[in-house]
Amino acid sequence: MKFIIVGMGNFGAYLAARLTDKGHEVIGVDSDMSKIEGVKEKVTHTICMNATDKQAVKNLPIKDTDVVLIAIGEDMGASIMATAVFKELQAKRIISRAITNTHETVIKAIGIDEIIHPEEETAERLAKKLEMKGVIDSFDISDGFNIVELNAPKEFIGKTIGETDVRNRFNVNILTIIKIRNRPNLFGDMQERQKVLGVVSGSTVIEENDILVLFGDFKDIQKVLDLNEE
Repeated sequence: MKFIIVGMGNFGAYLAARLTDKGHEVIGVDSDMSKIEGVKEKVTHTICMNATDKQAVKNLPIKDTDVVLIAIGEDMGASIMATAVFKELQAKRIISRAITNTHETVIKAIGIDEIIHPEEETAERLAKKLEMKGVIDSFDISDGFNIVELNAPKEFIGKTIGETDVRNRFNVNILTIIKIRNRPNLFGDMQERQKVLGVVSGSTVIEENDILVLFGDFKDIQKVLDLNEE
């Protein structure tokens, strides 16, 4: 996968280096040359650039990039402007770091739904979610084992857990299912609500828009994710 990460502070720099180590192509961007110098040996490509300058950003390979992540952590104005620039240039997928609640509100107003809070989201955990395409969330247990939330593969929809035979086919277990339902809020607007089923059985039916919570080895879970690529 190809990433552009804007902001080479502690969080952005570690994330860029981690994804590079995993074999992904990463462009690390920052307007501070000292930060670029600090990461240039650890990241695939580094560019000293003001990401709020639309003309400069146009020179980046945005159309060929899978994810643009705005990781600027101190300058709220720069973060908002950079987010708006990449949005205007039609980046495929933008993830933006929120510094405050107000900052998050403005980013959402721009049209960005994927927002991270580094105080809650470690760079290691985010790197795992980004490199496993289709993963909604993940938690490392130990020795390569993970608990992962992912969208139910089309092949599973309409089947019971028993009928999918995931344990024998992929050596993973479905711990539970998260149901997504659209319900009106206090203002009458429809909002997505999540309902966790709790302990599921072999007779539990998987429906469209369900989120599966899987437990297993990273490599085995990846095989389930690959079903959505077929």
